[in-house]
Amino acid sequence: MAKPRDPLAKPRDPQAKPRDAFFDNAKYLAIVLVAMGHAWEPLRSESRTVTALYMLVYAFHMPAFIVISGYFSRGFDAAPGRLKRLVAGVVVPYIVFETAYTLFTRWSDGVPDRPVSLLDPLYLTWFLAALFIWRLTTPLWRSVRRPLPLALAVAALATLSPAIGKDLDLQRTLQFLPYFVLGLCLKPEHFRLVRRWRVRALAVPVFAGALLFAHWAVPRMDYAWFFHHSAAEDLGAPSWYGPLMTLALFGCSTILVACFLAWVPGRRTWFTALGAGTLYGYLLHGFFIQAANHWHWSRHDWFHRPLGAVTVSLVAGVVVTALCTAPVRRLFRCVVEPRMEWAFRR
Repeated sequence: MAKPRDPLAKPRDPQAKPRDAFFDNAKYLAIVLVAMGHAWEPLRSESRTVTALYMLVYAFHMPAFIVISGYFSRGFDAAPGRLKRLVAGVVVPYIVFETAYTLFTRWSDGVPDRPVSLLDPLYLTWFLAALFIWRLTTPLWRSVRRPLPLALAVAALATLSPAIGKDLDLQRTLQFLPYFVLGLCLKPEHFRLVRRWRVRALAVPVFAGALLFAHWAVPRMDYAWFFHHSAAEDLGAPSWYGPLMTLALFGCSTILVACFLAWVPGRRTWFTALGAGTLYGYLLHGFFIQAANHWHWSRHDWFHRPLGAVTVSLVAGVVVTALCTAPVRRLFRCVVEPRMEWAFRR
């Protein structure tokens, strides 16, 4: 059976090259870190080490995912075929999972009257709303002379604007925009460059230093900056902090993304095939996280010990790995990758 199409990947055509194992490996490892980060959230208040790891992972895991998404969006030109795939692979899953998460969290969060709103992304669905906007604006970023500085300026201005509403989580969409545009600007040789052995060797002390810095910063810095979902004033900082933090976080995250990619295997591994199902893992693992939080697993003291935190991390990795497998993709393909030929003209 042919592999399912990945909505985050470049649309295929008859002359398309085979899937690149490097990018499938990178997407799988990034989605595992996403799941682990969500699993660590209830443990942050009890452990400075867990919080430091949480800050470190949040500094680069979504930026890495977004950079790769931008790289595979380079060919998007708003042609009818690509617009159809955008609707089928992004808009429809957004509607389905936004509704599903709203109904599910009525039970898990104990909010029975939570309304279904397609304009206010809930939990994980913000990424689909952002991807839709980023993809639609791709022709613009591909046509301007200095796309990355312009995207950074947009992100910086967003941090100065607490009046930006929650519609489509626009604050987060704008603040993460530079990573998507960076992906649009990259070429294959850039990825080959970061995989050189010198870069791999340098990545080890960089990550070690970043972890030490994160441990030092835990009581001194609000890690909500890494969520990119609030203006500076909403985080209790002067408005002029926003542009400075935009540049600082972009530089930090870009370096960590490069270090992360440096250690991604370029050959086929046992998890390479799972890279085609990362959107499934991303969208589905949130139900397990929400259900676990509903049952207050973190109230048990054992989970706040080192062995307990390691166990939580492993369980999160196993769950999201299972959700990326072929049987799960076949089961949920109708809502994640629906066939929409009936909705469009030939």
